[in-house]
Amino acid sequence: MSDQNNAAPKSFSHEKIETSNFLLIALTLFVLAIGGLVEIVPLFFQKSTTEAVAGLKPYTPMQLMGRDVYLREGCYNCHSQMIRPFRAETMRYGHYSVAGEFVYDHPFQWGSKRTGPDLHRVGGKYSDEWHRIHLNNPRDVVPESNMPAYPWLETSKVDDTVVAQRMSALRKVGVPYTDAEIAGAQAEVKDKTEMEAVISYLQVLGRAVK
Repeated sequence: MSDQNNAAPKSFSHEKIETSNFLLIALTLFVLAIGGLVEIVPLFFQKSTTEAVAGLKPYTPMQLMGRDVYLREGCYNCHSQMIRPFRAETMRYGHYSVAGEFVYDHPFQWGSKRTGPDLHRVGGKYSDEWHRIHLNNPRDVVPESNMPAYPWLETSKVDDTVVAQRMSALRKVGVPYTDAEIAGAQAEVKDKTEMEAVISYLQVLGRAVK
């Protein structure tokens, strides 16, 4: 009887897996990898996640440069761009976000932290002048706001020398910019301020889906 109780575990038993840290970690990672592939890979072949929604257009040169400023200033640290399909969110922000709205975003700005409100449907919600005042000093329009001010955007000029390169790079990953659009990009943003660019970007967010 004692010999049976003290018998060594089989070569690949449940007991051996639980008592070997290396084997347990290796098998756990293997299972997670398989599960991840099963969940993620099919999404690359679903049209609803790889095709643009009707009416979605690539960012204009001004909007693209405004997006760059948005990223540079770290706006994504406090604002998400992903409305979840919950009643509380759709009542506050509008239609929930769908995958086809983000096919031209590289990288997308979904986020998960909301120190400030979600911005995915902010396009057209406020006037350009409201955004200008808000970015210069948020408390002028939202007294309880804890958002920092960005007054330098009013005087900083957009770097017009990089926009064509940005668009060419995005075309390589599937954004359908034409040669003519790329050729005329620098002239479109020349002498524009970063404030104008950011507002242009904000005003287009979420307008492809009503």
